[in-house]
Amino acid sequence: MVWLRKHKVYALPRYAECKAVLLDDTTFISGEGVALNRIANRTGRGTTLFSDGDDHARRRAQVAHRLTPRALRAMSDSVERRAAEVVDAALPRRAVDGVEMATALPMSVVPDLVGWPEHGREHLLRWAGAAFDALGPINRQSVKTLPAALGMVRFAHRVVRKQTVIAGSMGDDILRAAGDGAIPPTECATLMIDYLAPSLDTTISAISNALYLFAQHPDQWRLLKEDPGLIPNAVNEVVRYASPLRAFARTAARDSEVAGTAIPKGARLLVLYASANRDPRAWDEPDTFDIRRGAARQLGFGHGTHGCAGQGLARLEMSTMLRTLVERVDRIEITGTPERALNNIIHRFERLPLELFPA
Repeated sequence: MVWLRKHKVYALPRYAECKAVLLDDTTFISGEGVALNRIANRTGRGTTLFSDGDDHARRRAQVAHRLTPRALRAMSDSVERRAAEVVDAALPRRAVDGVEMATALPMSVVPDLVGWPEHGREHLLRWAGAAFDALGPINRQSVKTLPAALGMVRFAHRVVRKQTVIAGSMGDDILRAAGDGAIPPTECATLMIDYLAPSLDTTISAISNALYLFAQHPDQWRLLKEDPGLIPNAVNEVVRYASPLRAFARTAARDSEVAGTAIPKGARLLVLYASANRDPRAWDEPDTFDIRRGAARQLGFGHGTHGCAGQGLARLEMSTMLRTLVERVDRIEITGTPERALNNIIHRFERLPLELFPA
């Protein structure tokens, strides 16, 4: 454990510490905010991410039926069709930007699921990235992207006010719940953003990281092509090795102890997902990318009560994209210098030049 004096937070780099804190959601709470700045922690109150106990369960229950295994199975044909369209459009060009490829599938699935209207979708990626930037410390990046983060909130409130969500969508469910008195109308916009922003940037990061890693490790790509049954393993190993989320914070609700260190009530702790997923105490050869590894216990999707509600959808999108690529692509090569995006929380590429060689 490391005390970060500038941010006044205990940083948890080890797997065991991170998992213990994530599982003990009564001692280490999210309701005081998961961000590294007071502004975001104050404005985020009332969201699923920034809530605990019954409040968290109530908000999460409003959309849980959309993300069950049964509901996702019903979506699988549509996701497979869209993944095929993405790869089939890329193959004739051969030279592609892996980020554009990774973006195409979530952008064709998530906004429809949430019920986001067609107008305004052109801003979604910028808004979603800004929403994550806002959860970091107050720095140049969070200040620069603040207008975009606020733009997403304003637009979501306008969508709710004008009731322009897509009929039959998650957003439609939320508006109906508010109309029935199950949730306060003031929560509708934040609930939509709760599931929209994380379901875009994290999955785009994971898919583009997969493209990069398989281009870097052609031996692993051959393994996957020879045995597509390894795809679920590959999804977990990609998320372990290149965690989309860097970190979220928690607050100690009472005096406690983590790894022998006394934690006073009110102290802030920073769960470093990416570090935990490379902890040599928890993983053999953690800096080796190996899809034969059993990495199901990786923390890249979070853990416990606040584990990512949309991880089933993310896994479906990642698995489907990998399966489609395995069927159609012989090998993937990096053709230029990849560029990393600057973001306080999300670990992702801005540009990833690749060449796809058809099978």
